[in-house]
Amino acid sequence: DDFDNMRLQFPTYDALYKYCQLKTEGTQKLEYNVAQPARKVADFSLKHVGHVELPKHQKKGGFDHAAVHVKSGTLYVAHTSNDAVDVIDSHNDKYLRSIPDLPGVAGVLVSNEKDLVFTSNRGEKTVGLFPYGREGKLEKVKVGGFPNGLAFDPSSDTLLAANVSRQDDPAPITVSVVETRKKILAADIIVPGRTRWTVFDNKMDRFYVNISKPPQIVAIESKDPDGITASYDIPATGPHGLDIDLENRRLFCACDQGGLFTVDLDSGRVSRVSDLSGPPDVIFYNSRLHHLYVAVGEPGVIDVFDTDTMKLVQTVRTELGAHTIAYKPDANKVYAFMPESHRASVFIDE
Repeated sequence: DDFDNMRLQFPTYDALYKYCQLKTEGTQKLEYNVAQPARKVADFSLKHVGHVELPKHQKKGGFDHAAVHVKSGTLYVAHTSNDAVDVIDSHNDKYLRSIPDLPGVAGVLVSNEKDLVFTSNRGEKTVGLFPYGREGKLEKVKVGGFPNGLAFDPSSDTLLAANVSRQDDPAPITVSVVETRKKILAADIIVPGRTRWTVFDNKMDRFYVNISKPPQIVAIESKDPDGITASYDIPATGPHGLDIDLENRRLFCACDQGGLFTVDLDSGRVSRVSDLSGPPDVIFYNSRLHHLYVAVGEPGVIDVFDTDTMKLVQTVRTELGAHTIAYKPDANKVYAFMPESHRASVFIDE
């Protein structure tokens, strides 16, 4: 379905479209002419506008979570294979420099309220933090595991790092709570299993954390982080990507099994709303356009959903292995980070 969208994104489909038109012209026996789409084509789309060349990989691996400092237009992306964060000017879509000495960096988070930048340095069990524009002031805080996902409460200056562990490590998996003003580890909370991404809910002062196995989302209070205060069972393998719709009080959860779920935070109801093109990773919610972007590394696409109807409206080709994206909210720009060609593909949502 949405054949015209597929024509625009995949030239092979366009050729097939024209071929089928020719074959069906004048043929009265055929009941369905593929030249007429089954439903209306969406009147918006991610439009590809260019690329940003990034440094070559120094070892095996690629990119991971990224974030944008909106006021300056500075985009930070974890270049895991280089133990560095690459810095991009998103106004001009140009690579500027890299921030080195961040072993195994798995993600970047920006607090636009506090002009702070955070990194999860999985290779050394630390989180990094520095004020925007003052990378030389970067400081590190030791946490209770190998940090992955990051979320921040600007009202209490509390950072949550969702940790992972090695397969042979018998120690329990935790999330670490860091007081960023004092730059200390304030708490280490045991969770049921391997974590994925995490988000902050400023209406409830809660962190939500995806747990891969057992599949669930857990809630932790930011003001009094002494344990899990709520949990939501997800009926699919591997909750992975996570984002929040603050206005409509719901979570979006993309699972490795290939399904997209919503969680109603008022009722606790969990609903499967759609299939995905494959196992997802990073997702971002565009609250201005009511779109959800889901990065799928294999086959290498971005699934775009209309969150008013929760219907898939577009699938955009990126590159095999491109499992992470960035979202620039003031310009409706989406960046897909492509490991094979070590560059970012730039899209505008129109």
